[in-house]
Amino acid sequence: MKIIAIGRNYAAHIQELENDRPDEPVVFMKPDTALLKNNEPFYHPEFSENIHHEVELVLKINREGKYIQRQFAHKYFDQIGIGIDFTARDLQQKCKSKGLPWEIAKAFNGSAPIGEFKPVSDFKSLEDINFHLDINGERRQTGNTSLLLFPFDVIIAYVSQFFTLKTGDLIFTGTPAGVGKINIGDRLEAYLENEKLLDFEVK
Repeated sequence: MKIIAIGRNYAAHIQELENDRPDEPVVFMKPDTALLKNNEPFYHPEFSENIHHEVELVLKINREGKYIQRQFAHKYFDQIGIGIDFTARDLQQKCKSKGLPWEIAKAFNGSAPIGEFKPVSDFKSLEDINFHLDINGERRQTGNTSLLLFPFDVIIAYVSQFFTLKTGDLIFTGTPAGVGKINIGDRLEAYLENEKLLDFEVK
């Protein structure tokens, strides 16, 4: 399986990082070694002093496809979950300043914690899904899919032009505003609507 992630997909997050608004989805990938499951703790790496949390909705692909047309994209995922795209912001800025790729800032071990998944049928509208992240009991990020610059069907149609999607692949769909530094001892709890699907500690 592979992890495909979308950057700069909420306008407010683009503004907080002072990035340019993209005309097409910004795509990057993480290896399977980035996955962190079953609410296992995240061990803060020594190579970064500024790891940021980025809560995101995650699509689970349920069939193989490539060059998928937008009107058929909904047939290629049947579950939605929640995850964290951990980003070593200091490493990312260092790489970007030199015009270099920044995989080391996004794809390191444990950088993609994921929680439980819910069937798509549980949601009344894919264009109105609420999610949020609490850290140490304090609300840090709040998002709603109505604010996505590139909705789920656009993301799937776009990435499938370049990568064949396979059963079990995961797509992180972008983070809303409110990203920030995590610290050892923090407890992260991520909610899809009002149901907690991810709960782990930073060690």
